[in-house]
Amino acid sequence: MADGGVATAVNFLGVSRSLSGRAWRQRPAEAETVRAHMQGLGLAEPLARALAARGVTADQGEDFLSPTLRALFPDPSSFLDMDKAAGVILDALAAGRSIHVFADYDVDGASSAALLVRWFRAMGAELPIYVPDRLTEGYGPSPKAFETLKASGADLVITVDCGAAAVEAVAHAASIGLKVVVVDHHLMREQPPACEAVVNPNRPGCTSGQGNLAAAGVVFVLLAALNRTARARGLFAERAEPDLRQWLDLAALGAICDVTALNGFNRALAALGLKVMSDWRNPGLAALLAVAGMEPGPAKASHAGFILGPRINAGGRIGRADLGARLLSTDDPAEAARIAAELDALNTSRREVEREVTEAAVRKVESRGADALDRAIIVVDGEDWHPGVVGIVAGRLRERWRKPVVVIGVDPATGVGKGSGRSQPGVNLGRAVQAAWEAGHLMAGGGHAMAAGLTVAGDRIEGARAFLEAALADQQAAAEVLDVVEVDAILDCRAASRDLFEDFERLAPYGPSNPEPLFALDRVTAREPVAMNGGHVRCRLTAADGASVKAIAWRCADLPLGRALLSGAAGISVVGRLKADDWNGRRGVQFEIEDAHDPRRETSDF
Repeated sequence: MADGGVATAVNFLGVSRSLSGRAWRQRPAEAETVRAHMQGLGLAEPLARALAARGVTADQGEDFLSPTLRALFPDPSSFLDMDKAAGVILDALAAGRSIHVFADYDVDGASSAALLVRWFRAMGAELPIYVPDRLTEGYGPSPKAFETLKASGADLVITVDCGAAAVEAVAHAASIGLKVVVVDHHLMREQPPACEAVVNPNRPGCTSGQGNLAAAGVVFVLLAALNRTARARGLFAERAEPDLRQWLDLAALGAICDVTALNGFNRALAALGLKVMSDWRNPGLAALLAVAGMEPGPAKASHAGFILGPRINAGGRIGRADLGARLLSTDDPAEAARIAAELDALNTSRREVEREVTEAAVRKVESRGADALDRAIIVVDGEDWHPGVVGIVAGRLRERWRKPVVVIGVDPATGVGKGSGRSQPGVNLGRAVQAAWEAGHLMAGGGHAMAAGLTVAGDRIEGARAFLEAALADQQAAAEVLDVVEVDAILDCRAASRDLFEDFERLAPYGPSNPEPLFALDRVTAREPVAMNGGHVRCRLTAADGASVKAIAWRCADLPLGRALLSGAAGISVVGRLKADDWNGRRGVQFEIEDAHDPRRETSDF
């Protein structure tokens, strides 16, 4: 132990370089905090240690395991411009002015728009939704979009999950007499857009301390501010005050699908929202569950992240951009069923497009040697790569090469590339992309630390690549230090049980600040390995005493990990996650392999 009772960064199980090229560490935790969680919360040592390792102090344990809005809800007035925004919106509503919501085309944007639509509906008003087309209009507000809204009769536009960086577009709105309220969470410049109000916990000068919120979380706080202001104005004398708790499922959907840090108030939104979602009262979410072939039941983060989210996103990626927001807003089960079926079909098409672009991008990166270890970032471009899937592909390549990746699809007709990037811990990609735009290498660009988007002229891609490489070079070493596999506990195969899985599920929902627990199995053999479609590998991990657990490793058949498993490697150490295996009602577990180490072989042998 190091000073203060925190475990030192000694290689766990002696692994300094695994088959993925990473060192293994035991996640550090203060011994005193571990003891406090064991005594105060009655937890077993492994779970108490995992809780402490996630930075949860002794006095925060109860709120973390059983979060409540009462304990964690922030004062809406702590957000810069929140009270002003609530006043402007209620003034417009009371005056009977035409109010529209302008939303981004992803899950967070759709959830944010649906939250506002449902609040307005409870107040007796319908709120029209405008979502820009990804291909023809690009990301966020534009002068043309505001002109379209003005021509349709809009007096006030509320932008959600976008608008914080749209200084020129918002200025144009003001010039044509259109009022704008911006509700966003993305990184922004010091000077906000000149409009009625800009509510953004990541706005310079905002003291809310809620910078981890997705846009849907910010909108949820706005609804609380609207209720509070409306109550003070006496608007609920003859009308029931909207109960915001019924819409927590939408706030949770945005928080989880936007991969935000699920701690503090944001954790409460996600955890309580999943409980609300479990009733499947939202017709759109229920319809999506049905087209996915799933039975209603307790909602998990995996429902949001892997079943609902991809289908909602499919509309904005390769279909009609407003489908997701319409689905989450409707109260008509028949309309919900029609939209859900369309989104499901689009998602099937999206997966095929994604596969084709991923394969082409991998070939191009490897042929150029762009994956060299000394590169701080991989930037890869290709003609006709669909801009709706480049973000997903960037995420796949980031997993493969363990460094930031930007994937750009170039339109051969215009010569303009639309790109999306995904980053590693320790590398602020959004800031670098914004700097590239400010330096004139990009037509547009921005984002946050772990994800960014950009627009670039085809003949400027090389210059942008060089700029980003230089901008991120000084962060590369720090990122490599952070790119380790952090293990929560070592198990034997018999201990990898459903009871252990359910005990650790008390830490869920998981996110960037609360990673899903990782367990290690030492000296096991990969038996009965099978290569599956999609590059997955299934096997059974068996210990020397004969105990075993079913296992799967995703998208790795052509990587060192997959080749080791398929060879039936014996005496290896494996790190992964426990997952529920409820097929045919068996209530078992499966081990989802993240990484492995074979002490007898070098990575280069594979």
